Amino acid sequence: MASEDVINRITMDPSICHGKPCIRGLRMPVETVLELLASRMSESEILSDYADLEPGDIQACLVYAQRLSQVKTISGIPT
Repeated sequence: MASEDVINRITMDPSICHGKPCIRGLRMPVETVLELLASRMSESEILSDYADLEPGDIQACLVYAQRLSQVKTISGIPT
């Protein structure tokens, strides 16, 4: 799947999760998936725990994070 097709799985809607980037309009923020991955949860564990998610959704979150990391300057990282 091309990265443009994957990234289209990420949606932002002010009426869902306060406009945070989410997966396919579900109430599953990208940041939640990234937190699960950062906690060393495997893709199969995440997919098992969250039945609405598909493998492409996890890939979309990673592509989204990768693109965010391409910004030119960062003033600080929230803790």
